[in-house]
Amino acid sequence: MNENTSHPLKLFNSLTRTLEPFVPVHEGEARVYTCGPTVYNYPHIGNMRAYVFADLLGRTLSWKGYQLTHVINITDVGHLTDDADDGEDKLEKAAAERAQSIWDIAKHYTEAYWEDIKALNIRQPAHWSIATDYVPQMIDYAKGIAEKHCYELDSGLYFDVSTIADYGSLARAATEDGEGRIDAVEGKRNAADFAIWRKTPEGETRQMEWDSPWGKGAPGWHLECSVMSEALLGLPFDIHTGGIDHREIHHPNEIAQNQAHSGCDHSGARVWMHNNFLIDRAGKMSKSAGEFLRLQLLIDKGIHPLAYRLMCLQAHYRSELEFSWDNLVAALTRLKRIIMSVERLKDRLSGEQNEKPPHPKLAEMHDRLDTAMSDDLNSCPVIPLLEELLSLKKVDPVQRMALLQEIDLILGLDLETLTRADLRVRPKAATITEKEIEQKLDLRQQAKTDKDFAAADTIRDELIAQGIELMDGDPLRWEWSISI
Repeated sequence: MNENTSHPLKLFNSLTRTLEPFVPVHEGEARVYTCGPTVYNYPHIGNMRAYVFADLLGRTLSWKGYQLTHVINITDVGHLTDDADDGEDKLEKAAAERAQSIWDIAKHYTEAYWEDIKALNIRQPAHWSIATDYVPQMIDYAKGIAEKHCYELDSGLYFDVSTIADYGSLARAATEDGEGRIDAVEGKRNAADFAIWRKTPEGETRQMEWDSPWGKGAPGWHLECSVMSEALLGLPFDIHTGGIDHREIHHPNEIAQNQAHSGCDHSGARVWMHNNFLIDRAGKMSKSAGEFLRLQLLIDKGIHPLAYRLMCLQAHYRSELEFSWDNLVAALTRLKRIIMSVERLKDRLSGEQNEKPPHPKLAEMHDRLDTAMSDDLNSCPVIPLLEELLSLKKVDPVQRMALLQEIDLILGLDLETLTRADLRVRPKAATITEKEIEQKLDLRQQAKTDKDFAAADTIRDELIAQGIELMDGDPLRWEWSISI
């Protein structure tokens, strides 16, 4: 364990609705499973909040000294269009609409998701588990629970939730109405019963289908995560994360499968953690409503993706986070100021030797960092703590940099390598190149040297009209204007 962190880590367990000390299943280890994307479309920035949160969790566990094994799955089969048990498979539907191979669609959107992961400085997990790689194990898993916990209909194999004690306790679904998002399927014993295996309808052929004891078809969405988490982490493992929408159906169904498979009441993970929604002014963001925002859209407008990461970190993961362009631009401005302060600190490091005794102010700040992150990953006060650290004047810069490195290990803002020039992201609508801007600025400087102020003003006005902010006296000289 990290001897520099003295406060015990406490995490909010959605299953018990309480804040609990983190006690790993295996001493010194932390095994975490995160529900990943269904790769039928680009992820919207609301989706990506879940992975910023999971990354914050993983980074904190690493900082605390745990040996982290993190798994994120890729759902490339089995997820239906209503997130429950009705409609078409999302990948099959996308392939039919676009007249493309389902495998090509899955590959394209998986790679797009991975690009967003990289852009947000989210660390690579130990494993990317691809659902279609585990179909044989899913069939074996289903065979193992079918006799006692499942029944077969024309449409597939269904899990009987009445065979499990306290089904839906994660979602607090005390009645069948609590699971009202699951549409009726003729012949189901209980409204909340869900598909373990979905048969290919007679006369149809799917691009993704496998032979099984229940006929040719594909696994249910919920089955995938139970199989892959056990295969890669073992049962029980430490922490299962996902968006708060998973708390209502997907994760209760995982728990039911885990209990049936293991023959005990354990949920599979000791702690279940859920990040809240990113919302816009019209309400929860949704791909299905056609109102989602991609990370690439932010970049196209000239906003560095780490500004979005910072915006997420400014709110607690269990709080709703309101998206607005103004909030995002404010986060970008804050990030720029932080980077400018880091650059000044790095300038002071030249030739410095850390031979001074530890400064008491930094010890107090380290304790505040540990207190905040140990309190259910409370990153909110860590941002002003970082700014306070950067503002210290009479404290050894080597020691300040050491604490900054610890903070950034947790926040993941890439503070040591990110530069102001990196934050100057070219908007997609820009009509002038960086080289042309620099040439015009050189001409403007020469005009000022020649005291031809009219010419200098003309160049300035031309640049402003093309979306350039001039910064006289600043070594960076210019930035893109952000139009939202």
